[in-house]
Amino acid sequence: MTFTIFFATSTGKTEDVADRLKELLPGTEAKDVDNIDSIDELVAAESLICCVPTWNTGADEARSGTAWDDLVQEIPDKDFAGKSVAIVGLGDSSGYSDFFCDAMEELYTAFLQSGAKLIGKVSTEGYTYDDSKSIIDGKFCGLAIDEDNESELTDQRLQAWVQQINAEA
Repeated sequence: MTFTIFFATSTGKTEDVADRLKELLPGTEAKDVDNIDSIDELVAAESLICCVPTWNTGADEARSGTAWDDLVQEIPDKDFAGKSVAIVGLGDSSGYSDFFCDAMEELYTAFLQSGAKLIGKVSTEGYTYDDSKSIIDGKFCGLAIDEDNESELTDQRLQAWVQQINAEA
């Protein structure tokens, strides 16, 4: 299974996490969604890892504050049937504890509507936060990362998650 990592970033943290994932998945390419020509690049990928920050906390839509906010509107109209899609969300579990990694849910819902196979759900155990729209059926709908307050846990979380998505894909 070959993944393509798609990311968008405001501060560079999401790109850094995408690069770290790329190192854990040899042969994987990472693409900034700000630099892709169209959503067709996502459709052409065999399997996708989508890395998204949460900036517009408390919003009902356009929660990432990045190019994902436009792409997420197009995803449900495309055919991702048979493609494995995994999502990584970055957020601040202390400063924005009520909205931790909320942007993941927008991507999750859009890809679900497109027929994709969503993989990589993660237990909420070990996280400290108050609320998140990204909790579906008692789990995060992807890997939640907090580089602001829990950066010492990121590498361990990424390694475990890569094993998980490889098994689920």
